[in-house]
Amino acid sequence: MSRDIAKEFFDRAGQKLVGLYGEHQADILIDELISLLQHHVAQKQDCRLERWDERDVILITYGDSICAPDKNPLQTLNSFLSRHLEGLISTIHILPFFPYSSDDGFSVIDYTTVNPELGDWDDIERIGTTFNLMIDLVINHVSRESLWFIDFINQRPPACYYFWEIDPGVDLNEVVRPRKSNLLTPVHTHQGMKYVWSTFSEDQIDVNFGNPNVFREFVRILLLYLSRGGRFIRLDAIAYLWKKLGTGCINLPETHEIVKILRIIMELVAPASVLLTETNVPKEQNRSYFGDGDEAHMIYHFSLAPLLLHALHHGRSSALNDWAREGFNAPEGCTYLNFTASHDGIGLRPAEGLLPQEEIDSLVEMMHQFGGFVSMKANPDGQDTPYEINISYFDALKGTARGVDPWQVPRFLCSQIILLGLQGIPALYIQSLLASPNDLVGMEKSGRLRSINRRKWQRDELENLLESPGTANEVVFNELKRILAIRQKEKLFHPEVPQKVVDLGEAFFAFQRYDENDSAILCISNLTDQRQSIELPGQFSHHTWTDLLCEEDVADDPICFEPYQTMWLKKA
Repeated sequence: MSRDIAKEFFDRAGQKLVGLYGEHQADILIDELISLLQHHVAQKQDCRLERWDERDVILITYGDSICAPDKNPLQTLNSFLSRHLEGLISTIHILPFFPYSSDDGFSVIDYTTVNPELGDWDDIERIGTTFNLMIDLVINHVSRESLWFIDFINQRPPACYYFWEIDPGVDLNEVVRPRKSNLLTPVHTHQGMKYVWSTFSEDQIDVNFGNPNVFREFVRILLLYLSRGGRFIRLDAIAYLWKKLGTGCINLPETHEIVKILRIIMELVAPASVLLTETNVPKEQNRSYFGDGDEAHMIYHFSLAPLLLHALHHGRSSALNDWAREGFNAPEGCTYLNFTASHDGIGLRPAEGLLPQEEIDSLVEMMHQFGGFVSMKANPDGQDTPYEINISYFDALKGTARGVDPWQVPRFLCSQIILLGLQGIPALYIQSLLASPNDLVGMEKSGRLRSINRRKWQRDELENLLESPGTANEVVFNELKRILAIRQKEKLFHPEVPQKVVDLGEAFFAFQRYDENDSAILCISNLTDQRQSIELPGQFSHHTWTDLLCEEDVADDPICFEPYQTMWLKKA
């Protein structure tokens, strides 16, 4: 088996590594990587046969999103998940759970250990006995408190060569920026002042993947995560990985080659594992991370969150329809991760070209009215423009373009039910599942806008809300659990079952999931706060339908929808 893996890795990845590092350095690196892969396979076997099916739903959470005084946060999280979500959620994405210095975990000090304030590897693996695990590989940068960067300060090899050291006089105006902070961070070293590349903050120092030793170290980390039960590996901020002066230093060909090689490695040692790229960029740039079906297995559908907000705020589906008609094409064996909320804000770059600029500006203004904020990014012309909206998705739907109204809960549930029906794998953020409002106290305490959607719940308080009939938390939580149980029984919700948008007028967003056996589910959502009636088009008429969500037969002449109601119609 080891000899087969060595040959296949060389055949599939050898020339890619030569293209990145040159023949001499690549030969050394290939031998080192093959040794790592052979050792991993000898220690760990992956027996799964399929990557995904209709039962796959991902929950995104921090390790300390739910806390209790009698257990560490990971143990508390595991207890809550096992009690409420076992059998309904397949995969838990625990956001970076390593020792860190800032950005709620994304400034990693040590990739190989669990933050002792959360728990330890046994706690992580215990969650992995009930659920699949998604683990972040924070691959673009490290904390300035990491041992690698301390070696850079002290100019000790080999890690002193792991970072991008740049002359501050070099013209960097073409570099695409996701933040307003300075691109170069001055650092006092034993050899004087040096300037290092830091895309996201002065505490997050970019690593130099032009050095093959850096690539080897991250492969070692990747294999560790797979050995600890990681089935989904998320490549954080991967678009900014490779740097080349005179370019935008985003989405470079070398970055795509790195992703392809990581996929080869995962397919060799864990054939049912899934590589996910996180690239908060416009639609076509994002889609490029599928490659020709040889790059990421799964990519984020970043455009869904702002487009769905726009549709529900205005009660019209035109922009959402236009995007959905073409937005779900994926190469064979690949799929999308659909989400409306995460630990980050609602990205606005993915709405570029899909919504007119004046409607993006209007969306931003509405979010201010609903208690949200906006993070900015710096442009080459020196101007700052909105980059993401910082708000809980629950509060983002507390009203429409006309202002706040009483329809927040049904409108929010409509957004999540649409998410659960779309082609791909749905991901629910824990704050959405719990109907968390804006956490203004947490934001003020941290001084970071993103903390508005990163509430840390005390378990007793949360359980009381979830057990109190009529609270928004209880209604949303239990209704989403009910719908998850319905969804997982339907094979037409398999991630690779095709989807077709059905135009039923501006007030509705509708799509069909169908297979070659003429079996189909018609998912229809009323995007307005008014009762709406429709007569189904000819190809759908003259049938008796069953609404899976209420388990009742529905006549088709006409069908009446309550405000924000969704039906999943299947031929009775």
